[in-house]
Amino acid sequence: MSGELIYEVENVSKNYGSVVALDGASLKLHAGEVVGLVGDNGAGKSTLVKVLSGAHQPDAGRILLDGKERHWGSPREALDAGIETLYQDSGLAPHLTVSENVFLGRELVAPGLLGKLGFLAKKNMAREAHEDLERVGIAVPASSRSISQLSGGQRQAVAIGRAVSWARKVIILDEPTNHLGARQAGEVLEVIKAAKAKGLGVIFISHTLPHVLEVTDRIVVLRLGRIVMDAPTSEFNSDRLLGTITGSISAAGAEGE
Repeated sequence: MSGELIYEVENVSKNYGSVVALDGASLKLHAGEVVGLVGDNGAGKSTLVKVLSGAHQPDAGRILLDGKERHWGSPREALDAGIETLYQDSGLAPHLTVSENVFLGRELVAPGLLGKLGFLAKKNMAREAHEDLERVGIAVPASSRSISQLSGGQRQAVAIGRAVSWARKVIILDEPTNHLGARQAGEVLEVIKAAKAKGLGVIFISHTLPHVLEVTDRIVVLRLGRIVMDAPTSEFNSDRLLGTITGSISAAGAEGE
C-alpha cells in the first residue's frame, strides 16, 4: 500500500425505507493512494459517498479516521476533520473570481480595523489561490478572472484544485471528468495524480473506465449495495472491469484469471 491507513468504513449498511442502498460495505483508503469506486447505476456509489462525506449517517457499521471511530453529524464535521468532497456539480459560484471561489467559506479578512469592519484581504487571497492552484498543476490565466469566463475543464480543475489545496487527509471526487473533452479530462486526471503525490487519500468515482484504469491504484466494485470486488488496478483490464461491474464476470472468476 502507498502509506498508512487513514480512512475506513466497516460493514456499512443504509436503507431508504424498503430499499437497501448499502449492504455491509467495507472500504479502506491509505495515504497517497487513489481508489476507484465503480458500479452501475443504483449500485450504491452515491450513498457510500454521502456516508463517507458526512451527508448521510449509516444505519449500521463503523467509520474510522486514523483508526478512531467517528460519527459525522454533518458534512461540515467531516470537512473540519480533513475530508473534502467534490460532487458532480462543482459547487463553484460563477459570478465570483477564481480566488474568491478557492476561499469560498474560508475567506481571509484584512488585518486590523478593516478586518473588524468586514473587509477581505483580496490581494492575499488572489496570491495564495494562484499559488495553491499552481502547486497542484492548474494553469488558470488569472485568479482575478470570474469562473464564468473559464472553460468547462478549467472550472472543474479549479474546483478540484480548491479541494486538493484545502484537504488535509482525504479527497472524494464524484465524476470529476464527466462531460469534459479529452484534453480537459486529461488536465483533471493530472490534478488527481498531484493529490496522490501530495500524500492525500483519493476516492475517485467515475463511469469512464479508461480514466479509472489510468489513475487508480486499486478498484472497488459495487453491485446492488455490496462490494463484489476490491483489488489492485493491475488485476483489471477494460473488459474484466466492465464484466465485474455488470455481473457477467463473477468476482471469483475475475480473481481466478
